[in-house]
Amino acid sequence: MVKLTPARHLSPQPPSVAAHDPVATAAGLRAVDPLAARAPNPSTLAARLSAVLNQPGPRINAVVIDAATRQPLFAQRADHAATPASTTKLATSVAALAAVGPQHRITTRTVRGAGSSVVLVGGGDTTLTAQPQKPGTGRPAYASLVDLARQTAGALTRAGVRRVRVDYDASAYQGSRIAPGWKPNYIPDGEVAPLTALTVDEGRVNGPGAHAQPRVPDPPVAAAQAFAKLLKRFGVSAKAGRRATAAASAQQLGAVQSPPISALIEHAMTESDNDVAEAMARQVAIKKGLPASFEGGSRAVRETLAGLGITEGVEVSDGSGLSTRNRITPLALARIAALAASPQRPDLRSAITGMPVAGFTGTLAPPRYTTAASVGGAGVVRAKTGTLSGVNTLAGLAIDADGRLLAFAFMAGDGKTSVDPGKLDQLAAILAGCGC
Repeated sequence: MVKLTPARHLSPQPPSVAAHDPVATAAGLRAVDPLAARAPNPSTLAARLSAVLNQPGPRINAVVIDAATRQPLFAQRADHAATPASTTKLATSVAALAAVGPQHRITTRTVRGAGSSVVLVGGGDTTLTAQPQKPGTGRPAYASLVDLARQTAGALTRAGVRRVRVDYDASAYQGSRIAPGWKPNYIPDGEVAPLTALTVDEGRVNGPGAHAQPRVPDPPVAAAQAFAKLLKRFGVSAKAGRRATAAASAQQLGAVQSPPISALIEHAMTESDNDVAEAMARQVAIKKGLPASFEGGSRAVRETLAGLGITEGVEVSDGSGLSTRNRITPLALARIAALAASPQRPDLRSAITGMPVAGFTGTLAPPRYTTAASVGGAGVVRAKTGTLSGVNTLAGLAIDADGRLLAFAFMAGDGKTSVDPGKLDQLAAILAGCGC
């Protein structure tokens, strides 16, 4: 087993998780024998957890398993499915890594179209950007629409073409752009863009920036408009056109590729990026020959997890966890986390290395894990958060005081009453502090 969380004396400003190759990063950390440290005593662990679980407040479904043996150490309604919120991304990420592979990249390309047109063909890369990218940000280098325009303009100029219409092909995805169970405010509030196979800067009106900001109503149209402007910059007069379907035999003019799936998943897990998570579910569907729709993606994720041995406890309607129809059991989430941490499955590792580190990164950055009750988990808990109205979840890994790696899932709330995420942090901190 590889140690996947920082040392307890870690500096308060660790390097970005997403900046490193997941397998290489994991391999470079101190290796520990998964069976060298003893597992916690279930009775002692139950007494410590129950002291928090039995406090007044919304009911919490909970499970803790030994990550190496997969044996349960504590369970409270562990097989009761609950709304997972963004811990859904753990299931989506592991399915994508298993089905598509960590090194796969998503291609956006341009081809010659009918008459004097070019066709901008989307492959589902929501991180395609029209913005300049600054080095040293800790983020992977995203596919550049500017680079694609440069390639395309060069090919057109060499062919003597100086004026074109930019059509767009988003046919890689089918079905509704909005998932079952999404609330009406998600898109206006900027939680996610309408899901299409052609999107630039995740459809944000003002480009990359704050997580929640307005999204364009029709991402493919906006992408074609942005691309036409860029072609003009490189000497080709262009105007945005209409929807089209690129011919299979069409001449390619340019192509750019996303970072590898592993890097996209690390980003999605750390920052809880809804758009990237939805793209990952669609990539699983495409790989499995299913419709690249919400229904096809959900089915593909479930089938892939079943092939990994997670046969029960996962019912999803989207890939991000925004859908209120999703239901996952704590036991399924803990098993998925343990599987991704297995030394036998290095291909799944970025689902773990992308998890926020308690008290340091992503959605577990301060003020989380800074209270007296939770600070013991800082640096030694790595977990995915989940938050919807009246729902709070936490699923991931903790190394206890004896050095044993534990997988856990805590799921609270019924969607009607407020939930204190600090209580979930306190439960995870109990695991980290257990030399029991």
